Amino acid sequence: MVHNHALPVCYFISVAKSTKVVGLDWLYRKMDEHEYPSLQAVAEACDLNRGNLYRYFAFETRPSIDLLPKLCNGLNASPLEVLTALGIQFD
Repeated sequence: MVHNHALPVCYFISVAKSTKVVGLDWLYRKMDEHEYPSLQAVAEACDLNRGNLYRYFAFETRPSIDLLPKLCNGLNASPLEVLTALGIQFD
């Protein structure tokens, strides 16, 4: 990020807070938060195939709604949080 010293620091904090983290960035943050050592460990916690889990958060394919409880439980996240991370927007 290029810093513009004419802008107050609170501007940058506001931008950071308003930026939604989605996709693989969100998944990797969750991995760090819950200390999962690998994508395989997350997949096992979610009872899912590792490749499919990756494809969901890389936006290559969308999971079935039936998988939402597994994703929520394995990632310790709310349904809204998981759906938002998967790129599903609510207006």
